[in-house]
Amino acid sequence: MTTYDRLRRQLLDRLDADRIDPAEQPDRVRTIVARLVAEYQRDAEIGTEARLRDVGQMATRLVESVTAYGPLTHILAAPDVEEIFVEGPRVTWMDRTGRLHGLDVPTTEEENRAVVDRLLAPTSRSLDTRNPMVQARVLDGAARLSVAVPPVAEGLSATIRRHTRRRHSLADLVGSGSLSQPAADLLTLCMQGWSSVLVSGQPGAGKTSLLTALLGAVPSERCVRVCEEIRELTVPLTHGSYYETRPPSASGESAITLRDLLKFCLGMRCELLVVGEVRGAEAFELTRAVNAGCGFACTVHANSGRDALEAITNAAIMAGENVPESLVRKVFSSAIDLVVHTDLHDRGDGAGPRREVREIVAVMPSVADTFATEPIFTRPAGPGTPLRWTGLVPPSLERLERLLPPGRTLRDVLSPDGRPAVAASTAGS
Repeated sequence: MTTYDRLRRQLLDRLDADRIDPAEQPDRVRTIVARLVAEYQRDAEIGTEARLRDVGQMATRLVESVTAYGPLTHILAAPDVEEIFVEGPRVTWMDRTGRLHGLDVPTTEEENRAVVDRLLAPTSRSLDTRNPMVQARVLDGAARLSVAVPPVAEGLSATIRRHTRRRHSLADLVGSGSLSQPAADLLTLCMQGWSSVLVSGQPGAGKTSLLTALLGAVPSERCVRVCEEIRELTVPLTHGSYYETRPPSASGESAITLRDLLKFCLGMRCELLVVGEVRGAEAFELTRAVNAGCGFACTVHANSGRDALEAITNAAIMAGENVPESLVRKVFSSAIDLVVHTDLHDRGDGAGPRREVREIVAVMPSVADTFATEPIFTRPAGPGTPLRWTGLVPPSLERLERLLPPGRTLRDVLSPDGRPAVAASTAGS
């Protein structure tokens, strides 16, 4: 046991004996810590223990261990931290460039568990052997905590995903190189023109940031309903609401699933249904949204735009409604206008990976057993190269031209000079 661990244990014992709540009495905590550190230094002078090299640093760590978030206090407050990973006593974190860092102070699993419990305290979620897995919004909604403990994990296993305080717009994504301006203009038209858009990609590829940007492009008079398991989207809505699932409670309250939320929203006025992430039976409710004349935008984990269509179809089939797979495909092929696939590109310069839109494909109506898609934008020279128009103007999107000024066509939007940047032979799939 380290000197810090022994002093921390003594601090906890004194707080418990004196019935002191650190959150309510931080000044008393600082007084006790100062006394403990002074006593240690005094005993070290006459004993065999080594004196503390930095008394102030030790005192700060002890105070933060009970009044803040212990070893995670400073990285939780740092603006460039995107995700924090806790595995037992180990803590690592990833910055916004995708680089992984290790915590520069030693920790224990017991202290890290105390930090997790403190993060969960305002949420009324319990983490124990009866509820060994918990997901919750923490830090006043600024982060999402996913945590598991035995028996489903070998030890404490937690991820804290920080939500960016800055809401990304399509213009921001153009500025970062994730999107080209013509692609952003097309997506803006889609959000203004009642289109349905599916955003796909691997974890961490920027799907939520892109969905946020799409949501920001929706006209303010449009009625938007947003459903999420754990709320991450934060775009202000002039007309509409946000909804969040609820897990079963210890007192026996029934769970409210993502599928329940979608059913609820479809019972109200809803012109655009937004789902943070589609993974299960809620996908079937999107077919009902189509029948109700409601557009939708959502994200799904997939390795390509075509894979995303398969993923959302499989999720809908698993809802168990005994609807033929061919019918589900037909509904989605006629309802989904675009799939925007995001990916991570390693720039190779030590700056970490960059999130970028890898392709935008149009979904063509089909009665076959497979989806028919055509690429509108691709990166023909590979990852990290510019996003280029293929020359395709999908017939399903020609209706968007009515949103343009007189004399301007969709072809003018897709390529400023009216010419494709990719040879026509590359288009089609």
